[in-house]
Amino acid sequence: MSTVSIFWHRRDLRIEDNIGLAAARKSGHPVVGFFCFDRHILERLSPLDRRVGFIHHHVTEVRAAYRQDGGELMVRHGHPLPALQAAIKELGEQGLRVVSIYTNRDYAPYPVKRDAEVAAWCGANGVEFQLHEDHVIMPPESVLKDDGTPYTVFTPYSRKWHKVREAMPISPLDSADTLGSGQWAEIPESAAPSLEDMGFDVASGNPEGWAAFDRPLDPHTVRDYAEKRDTPSVVGTTRMSLHLRFGTVSIRQLARFGLQHSDKWLTELIWREFYQAILHHFPHSASDAFRAKYDRIPWRHDEQGFEAWCAGQTGYPLVDAGMRELNATGFMHNRVRMVVASFLCKHLLIDWRWGERYFAEKLLDYELASNVGGWQWASGSGCDAAPYFRVFNPESQMKKFDPKGTYVKRWVPEWGTPGYTAPIVEHKMARQRAIDTYKAALTEA
Repeated sequence: MSTVSIFWHRRDLRIEDNIGLAAARKSGHPVVGFFCFDRHILERLSPLDRRVGFIHHHVTEVRAAYRQDGGELMVRHGHPLPALQAAIKELGEQGLRVVSIYTNRDYAPYPVKRDAEVAAWCGANGVEFQLHEDHVIMPPESVLKDDGTPYTVFTPYSRKWHKVREAMPISPLDSADTLGSGQWAEIPESAAPSLEDMGFDVASGNPEGWAAFDRPLDPHTVRDYAEKRDTPSVVGTTRMSLHLRFGTVSIRQLARFGLQHSDKWLTELIWREFYQAILHHFPHSASDAFRAKYDRIPWRHDEQGFEAWCAGQTGYPLVDAGMRELNATGFMHNRVRMVVASFLCKHLLIDWRWGERYFAEKLLDYELASNVGGWQWASGSGCDAAPYFRVFNPESQMKKFDPKGTYVKRWVPEWGTPGYTAPIVEHKMARQRAIDTYKAALTEA
């Protein structure tokens, strides 16, 4: 039998500049591509979830790229380990013995558990299993304090990130030589599951559903990023977050772009790596407060207030505009994300986990590490957190970042008319209530 390697795509839906795929193609064995629509994840999603359509669209593009280059991408729907086992058996029936599986590393709790199970099966069956670093530029273990412990504050982490990167003999920003670096295995073309086959509405695959992110990387936007990034009424951000989430663009390409055009934009990419490192080193923070004492806060079980927040009916125009933009497009401007998160946790005193779960359901660019990190920052319970007594005033934020109401009017057309809802909570009272509640909980013996 001829020997082959499998490259398992997950959050790296591209052939170009793909670290794990480059390693597979240099392994000396012809490569078969593999992707699995993971039932463990998909079964929790709505049939109209546009993220599945986005993934399906780009998996189709990757499969076409494989075929154009002489290879084949096997696409399956199921649980990953059984799907891999079935693919290995199918290849064996074609006279091909799989000797290694290459893939790129993920740091969230479920992928870590999944990969450990696959690695254990591979070890017991004589198949090499290799994890590579493609999702971030600097793996979590590479940016540590001098005593070997992880950073929990961003600014010193960022300084060390730059120091480590610059000291490396080979730049981690170099592109991976993926194309033309090895043979593809010759296997018959195989069918891929459709959205309907997997229980998803074909409408979820309509590119209009992710239109807010469907734009090329613009150097002018990056150059102006520091000046315009906090203004929600303009396209002052690059909207690359969805593409980073699923790896349709290389993080190295974006970092090189940042070094060339904007230090501030590069800093935001480093924030992403910081949150990935926090999730890796402190996996409990995916569901619990990073600082355990913040789990003593007696959150209000206010379902009515939460529903008003979700629907964009709080009576605070900037909060309502952000939530309506999220519900309509799957996107929310980052400055507005901070305001709406602070409002839920501080004004309404609702557990940050409620908001995190809602964002997980609605955000097309949902990224566990960054989302949890942002929500814990807003609630004061995370690393490098804002003090608990810092409570955003939604009205002041609007005056500063949307002074003419351009953004608000786009999403809350009834603002300023008798038809607009009254505030569901009074700012001064809510602010003091939050400060008093936090102080009492955090000073308990």
